[in-house]
Amino acid sequence: MKTLVTYMTQTGNTQKIAEAIFGELEGEKDIKPIGEVADLEGYDLAFIGFPVLQFDVPANVKTFISEKTAGKNIAIFMTHAVPEGTEVIHSWTGSATDAAADANVLGSFDCQGELAQPVIDMLLKMDDPQMKAFGEMGPSTKGQPDESRVQKAKEFAKEVQAKL
Repeated sequence: MKTLVTYMTQTGNTQKIAEAIFGELEGEKDIKPIGEVADLEGYDLAFIGFPVLQFDVPANVKTFISEKTAGKNIAIFMTHAVPEGTEVIHSWTGSATDAAADANVLGSFDCQGELAQPVIDMLLKMDDPQMKAFGEMGPSTKGQPDESRVQKAKEFAKEVQAKL
């Protein structure tokens, strides 16, 4: 079995999770930034990861998923700044799985990552109280994803690969 781990990262959070997943995989495997992946030909399984940006799946990742995963076995992973279990996460995972409508989605994983300081600064300057509150939680994200989240990503990798 040949597996690809591909991801988009801005601050390193998603790359950290991608590398944890990659390290747990058995068999032939590759890891590449999503911009270096033309298609999924030759892969039996692809893990596709991204950070949540502006409260959604980044447009280039959504396009990649919708255009390149038809008929393929995939798993989706994402990093975000909110604590796991926050209701809004379901809309983000739903957006990614909607884009993968023609793929065989074997699982999804999400975990908190560190919110970048420039984003915190921008949010704190906004007039919208909800955005300001989101910026105020920024310092609580420092050091994420932590080792417990990395370990959960490793377990996710094993669970997904065991499905094939």
